[in-house]
Amino acid sequence: MEFLESCNRIAHDVASSVKDLIGTPEAGEVIRMGADGTPTKRIDQVAEDCVLAYLEDEPLCRILISEEIGKKECKGEKGTIFLDPIDGTFNAVTGIPFFALSIAYAEEGRVEKAFVHDLANGETFSAIRGRGAWLDGDPIRVSGISLLDESAMSIYGRKFDPSRVMQLGMKIRRFRQLGASALELSYIGCGRIDGFIDLRGTLRVTDAAAGMLVCTEACGMVSDLNGAGIRFPDEVTIGRCLIATNGVLHRKVIEYLR
Repeated sequence: MEFLESCNRIAHDVASSVKDLIGTPEAGEVIRMGADGTPTKRIDQVAEDCVLAYLEDEPLCRILISEEIGKKECKGEKGTIFLDPIDGTFNAVTGIPFFALSIAYAEEGRVEKAFVHDLANGETFSAIRGRGAWLDGDPIRVSGISLLDESAMSIYGRKFDPSRVMQLGMKIRRFRQLGASALELSYIGCGRIDGFIDLRGTLRVTDAAAGMLVCTEACGMVSDLNGAGIRFPDEVTIGRCLIATNGVLHRKVIEYLR
């Protein structure tokens, strides 16, 4: 079955399974420690179980790497899927309507297809390497904003030196912390925001892989803090810092962070 069609079916199953948990104390119950070293909440587990059940019947990949279960052998002949069953768990648990299912498909270490489904409002972002990115099937493209003082960016930082972002924070027009990196990267792709900066050093491949492809296929740029290409290891205990922009602003952002 075609990858994006399968992802749509998975998204339907996940959305149906978690809808009654959203914003409830039960959603935030800690089930166990996840493979990424953070607590697995009940809503995370329910969502991941839906995906695992689907992959039992539809072998979409040979390896699954998920934020909760870690690395798992699957029935497919090739390919790796990077899964975040609930990107933005805190938002989902507290009822903030900004959280998503994130699925990326890679072969030979390169992400080829991406699917990010907003579980709060039903929007779907998708991308195929070399063919573009879409929002609910319509082509998308990053904004044309070229001045920092006209830009809107999502800027993350926790337990880090805030001086790195002070100059940038004073220069841009507005900044937000929305709480779901896959969606924020996708929002760059459709021009809703102009940049996403994560200096925590905890962003994992499962968080970022799908959103990065949506962003770059919509003509955005993604890099490390020095402007070099960014690669994630195929596991969920190692995080990275990341800068993503509409491309036009990329060098300016890096200069301000320095």
